[in-house]
Amino acid sequence: MDLQILEKEIGYEFKNKELLKTALTHTSYAYEHNIESNEKLEYLGDSILEFISSKYLFNNYKNLKEGEMTKVRATVVCENSLYKIAIKHNFSDFLYLGKSEKMNNGKLSKAILADSIEAVIAAMYLDSNIDQVEKFIVENLKEDIKIASKHVGTKDYKTVLQEKLQVHGTVDIKYYIIKEKGPDHDKTFESKVELNGKVLGIGVGKSKKLSEMMAAKDALEKLE
Repeated sequence: MDLQILEKEIGYEFKNKELLKTALTHTSYAYEHNIESNEKLEYLGDSILEFISSKYLFNNYKNLKEGEMTKVRATVVCENSLYKIAIKHNFSDFLYLGKSEKMNNGKLSKAILADSIEAVIAAMYLDSNIDQVEKFIVENLKEDIKIASKHVGTKDYKTVLQEKLQVHGTVDIKYYIIKEKGPDHDKTFESKVELNGKVLGIGVGKSKKLSEMMAAKDALEKLE
């Protein structure tokens, strides 16, 4: 596996190549080979991601109130957005997965790909500094933040989508739960939003309502 290709994709060359490899190592592969997985890096990366996105919002969106910045951050720093970054940079070609995950097509799993982004962010930070990480995060999230900031406020994504589509008359928008996974106390839902049988967007969330909201957000981004 040539990780130099991934380094070119993300615009950063690691001094410690093993750190990058660990960031791409799923627990299934780590268990099979008795090595460290990316779970701890993922934990650190999640905190760095939240801090950098908060800093960016604070410095660049002076018009937003505290609660609005929180809403924008929650919308952008989510599994859907991180999954999109992973797809953009072809992370699925570089993940170290165990046999069981490969059989389940784990390379295309939203959760696994999103987690790998957080882990690589942490690895990048440990290998360099916060400035390098900030550059990567801002470059990949600034457009999503811009879109989210336009729709923040009293109207949620489902309302905005409804209003946008019914400019020329009444429309019949439908939301469907298409997948559920995880134990009862920690379920993840995947939804789709359709207009006249055509899928407009897909969303993932920790509740049915949030997954539908993310599907509406996905649809709005595609309509922009």
